[in-house]
Amino acid sequence: MEGFDDPGVFFSDNFGVEENESQDHINLQSVKKKFKEFIRQFHTGNFNFKYRDALKRNYNLHQYWVEINIEDLSSFDEVLAEKLYKKPTEHLPILEEAAKELADELTAPRPEGEEKVEDIQVLLSSDAHASNLRELKSETVSRLVKIPGIVISASGIKAKATKISIQCRSCRNVIPNLPVKPGLEGYVMPRKCNTEQAGRPKCPLDPYFIIPDKCKCIDYQVLKLQEAPESIPQGEMPRHLTVYCDRMLCERVAPGARVTVLGIYSIKKIAKIGREGRDKGSVGVRSSYIRAVGLTAEEGVTGGLRPFTADEEEQFRRLAASPDIYERIAMSIAPSVFGVNDMKKAIACLLFGGSRKRLPDGLTRRGDINVLLLGDPGTAKSQLLKFVEKVAPVGVYTSGKGSSAAGLTASVIRDPGSRNFVMEGGAMVLADGGVVCIDEFDKMREDDRVAIHEAMEQQTISIAKAGITTTLNSRCSVLAAANSVFGRWDDTKAEDNIDFMPTILSRFDMIFIVKDEHDQNRDITLAKHIISVHMGGDSAERQTAAGELPLTLLRRYAAYCRARCGPRLSAASAERLGARYVLMRSGASQQERQADKRLPIPITVRQLEAVIRISESLAKMQLQPFATEAHVTEALRLFQVSTLDAAMTGSLAGAEGFTTEEDHEMLSRVEKQLKRRFAVGSQVSEQTIVQDFLRQKYPERAIVKVIHTMIRRGELQHRLQRKMLYRLS
Repeated sequence: MEGFDDPGVFFSDNFGVEENESQDHINLQSVKKKFKEFIRQFHTGNFNFKYRDALKRNYNLHQYWVEINIEDLSSFDEVLAEKLYKKPTEHLPILEEAAKELADELTAPRPEGEEKVEDIQVLLSSDAHASNLRELKSETVSRLVKIPGIVISASGIKAKATKISIQCRSCRNVIPNLPVKPGLEGYVMPRKCNTEQAGRPKCPLDPYFIIPDKCKCIDYQVLKLQEAPESIPQGEMPRHLTVYCDRMLCERVAPGARVTVLGIYSIKKIAKIGREGRDKGSVGVRSSYIRAVGLTAEEGVTGGLRPFTADEEEQFRRLAASPDIYERIAMSIAPSVFGVNDMKKAIACLLFGGSRKRLPDGLTRRGDINVLLLGDPGTAKSQLLKFVEKVAPVGVYTSGKGSSAAGLTASVIRDPGSRNFVMEGGAMVLADGGVVCIDEFDKMREDDRVAIHEAMEQQTISIAKAGITTTLNSRCSVLAAANSVFGRWDDTKAEDNIDFMPTILSRFDMIFIVKDEHDQNRDITLAKHIISVHMGGDSAERQTAAGELPLTLLRRYAAYCRARCGPRLSAASAERLGARYVLMRSGASQQERQADKRLPIPITVRQLEAVIRISESLAKMQLQPFATEAHVTEALRLFQVSTLDAAMTGSLAGAEGFTTEEDHEMLSRVEKQLKRRFAVGSQVSEQTIVQDFLRQKYPERAIVKVIHTMIRRGELQHRLQRKMLYRLS
């Protein structure tokens, strides 16, 4: 009769509640029996007892979980599946109990030290259509829902008690094994201690505290899920939802992954905000979260690629053995973009990548290929970038103006929950093992561009800010697109078109200068191609392009080659490369001596490594262990049409309508002499200069041409009705 006289609220209900409760209890017992029958007896085919074998196998491997498909359950007993679907919070624990009892039977003579049966976690999977995050309304609370989305952040692993023991401070009375509700619900401590002992004062209010040693805990992790970008209505911001994962579901996915969550839509109390009693009014208001009971990560972002099946491997081997695989891959890259074959081949090399080398002294040489596309507007640079983002196993697309140094590399922010500083990886860390596409590369601020230097060559990002000193990996390729300084490529300005420092240019393996040239035949075919794309007549014809690989196959093939193949140079091709590199260097130095200034695009040892990487990636496309001479020849050709041509587009060549070497030499001689003749800031009459050079037997048109070019470059200026010349720079 203890505690009978305390002023709590008591009621007596004489209308047979007890019978009902026992009725419920009987119901749940029968449900448990049915669940056990299901796991024990469900089979596909004759003797393939799917869940029984899976449970036994997992238990023997010390993985205490079993995954059950709801469709299988409904084909076994429809009412049972309906119950599980409608009231998962009641039936899931029963299902887990049933699995535990069955595991006890299946693994009966257990070795010593393992007599105690572990709890089994039941994960559910379903083939039902996923619902949208916006469709979750109040009537779906505590029902099973299936939602697709992208994980944008994951907390660390924390512990949550499932059973707790509490003790009274004053009379030391222990209440053991109180069950705590699953999910993010806590346990409400009793306010009063109701053990009455004669001759002792009553215990004060709130006397209980938790005994930490006697708690049973499980791991849990909180994910933040953002709805998939395809399902966001026009002009809306994406919505977020908290997902609670426990035990086996922890560390299943990394941020950035696309997942489908099957879980119980639950509600939790809203935490008090700010000072006491400010939102006392919100008693019935709850915020929602999902308690996950099944997680499936889709292939793609996290490098969580599906394992390759034997059929796929066979298909890939056949592909690699076909002689024209390189051409076919180049054709399949952005097929809606016409022409630019060399650029497509370079992008194919970038997708496959060279081999990363670890040297014995612990240093690494990068295997990823970086490509820069420089050129006029309207040459399909951004289209290529968008395509690569889709095909790469991990693709991140950013634009130059809209990304800062912290956003590309990593930032240190203060965690709102714990008030400590935490790291957040930026685009280049998220794209680890993939490709970063940076559009409008020239519009980036200079100090932001410097942040990429380390990521591009050493492939790490080091941070020392706010007491955090770490190094993050960013093993990714960079594909950048930029316009020239004047918007369009200006041939007369030569190297002034390129506004990049040699430090960043030498980190790019291939630099393409794309000029929008006028050529009638090419314009006609291009116009036809674009019109056919817009008329949609293209869709029928596009399927028939011979030998073109579909996008999904190309993506899988690239991932397969990257995973399974790491070619090296063969001895003969290595010799040839060495000789060619020395030639390239001497050619570059000769060019520099002639033009009397350094080349805007340097030819350094990095360029030699670039050619090696390109030849390795060509060998990788054919799944060959060594890069042969043929691969090296093609790599040198690609390098020749990209970086070397870009490096040689200095000086006045080809722009002035003078084509021969002698003319060119004469022009540069005139220019040098002119500059020697009058200093910066002085004026001379144009007539005098022309007479002077004519006396030295130079042709008049050459002199006029040089003066004209210098005026266009902004080095000279006309004064006094175009009679006098004034030197500016």
